[in-house]
Amino acid sequence: MIDQIRGQKMLIGGKWVGSDEIIEVRDPQDNSLIDTVPAASTEDMLQCIEEAKEGAKIAASMPVHERIRIINAAADYIEENKEKYAFIISKEGSKTIREAQKEAARCIQTLRISAEEARRINGETIPFDQMPGSENRVGYYYRFPIGIIAAITPFNDPLNLVAHKVGPAIASGNAIIVKPATVTPLSALLLAEAFSYAGLPPKVLSVITGHGREIGDILVIHPAIRMISFTGGLKAGEDIVRKAGLKKISMELGSNSPVIVLEDADLEDAVESSVSGAFWAAGQNCLGVQRIYIQESIYETFQKAFISRTEQYCVGDKQSNLTDMGPLITEKEAIRVEKLVQEAIEKGALLLTGGQRNGAFYSPTVLTNVPENCKIAKEEIFGPVVLLYPVADLEEAIEKSNNVDYGLQAGIFTKNLEKAHKAIAQLDVGGIMINDSSDYRIDAMPFGGVKKSGLGREGIKFALQEMTEPKVVCFKLN
Repeated sequence: MIDQIRGQKMLIGGKWVGSDEIIEVRDPQDNSLIDTVPAASTEDMLQCIEEAKEGAKIAASMPVHERIRIINAAADYIEENKEKYAFIISKEGSKTIREAQKEAARCIQTLRISAEEARRINGETIPFDQMPGSENRVGYYYRFPIGIIAAITPFNDPLNLVAHKVGPAIASGNAIIVKPATVTPLSALLLAEAFSYAGLPPKVLSVITGHGREIGDILVIHPAIRMISFTGGLKAGEDIVRKAGLKKISMELGSNSPVIVLEDADLEDAVESSVSGAFWAAGQNCLGVQRIYIQESIYETFQKAFISRTEQYCVGDKQSNLTDMGPLITEKEAIRVEKLVQEAIEKGALLLTGGQRNGAFYSPTVLTNVPENCKIAKEEIFGPVVLLYPVADLEEAIEKSNNVDYGLQAGIFTKNLEKAHKAIAQLDVGGIMINDSSDYRIDAMPFGGVKKSGLGREGIKFALQEMTEPKVVCFKLN
């Protein structure tokens, strides 16, 4: 438990340092002060990058067995202190304690997968004699680390999404600088604590806290940074692309995820999965269920069951094991969601349940009859709001599912394999879950989207590919 305000320090080049300028970290539930972190300056970021240059050399020279040992030791540390990690995740963010415990457990798994994949960064032999005149040449390629990676992470998974960048970066022999979300920096600092305990060499990992307007551009633009791994909003992602210059970019930019429910579906399962997928972490979830397309013959039945289950959702104290959903990350975000819902209602949408705000809390909300010209129908809500639509058949559901600028994941509920495969082939998304909501992911799978949902793929094995480059070696034999 947090007994008093200690004033956390940030990790720069292996040293825990403070600053005269601070940022207050507040609990969104009651706006109480949890702790403070340094507000890094331009000079702090420049120093961080200089330290990382040396860190990149150290990381590249680390043998694979040592990378594996360190990552597993960090995972062990988190496992031994998992209640502390879960408490901080829940305290500084939106998640209930039960949701936070699951995130802490996933972080441990993410790191263990990273340790395993460190031993699988393989190359291949190349048959150079496939080209006439090259009969006396043999060779291969291997993968080498790219150098310094900048990781910019969001508030909604403040521990595991940081681990998804740090784990593979260290596994692949890179240095990494993490800039966590300003509102949830404590979990990222706790991850750094685990790696310090595990014996990670100084300068390989830095976690620098501060305002994006002060330090963000330096991190993005600096030529020493060879890759940017960003998870966040579309506008911020587009801004990074414009500024970054010639470097690798991996981005997950959210979505407006659809779920299709056909008349042969297991309705009880479809309702339960979709309610959880819509309101997990107060809907602040890039995979969250936002649009549900239900075949007309079962629409009324589904709607009634969905509303009933939604109204059973317990909203309240994050630290209670009885609570299903806590507040949004700030009252400002709750007001934003409130305005989106109100705009839809003014344009003809019907409010079926919810629609109430109390500070940073916004009740689980269900809308139907939402016009296509509403922002809430086309953009990512990132709040506890879901839209229900009746459709005639699978073809209409697919057409409407694809009619947005995003394409991260989708779900479909059906017992018909032919229809499932049709959805797999025609839905324009990076992943499709059959008989599950869009809100399903394991940390080993390739994760990312198409259209404006992002660039590249996360998931440890796939992140490792992004964080390394192939080098070709050819011997000419006499």
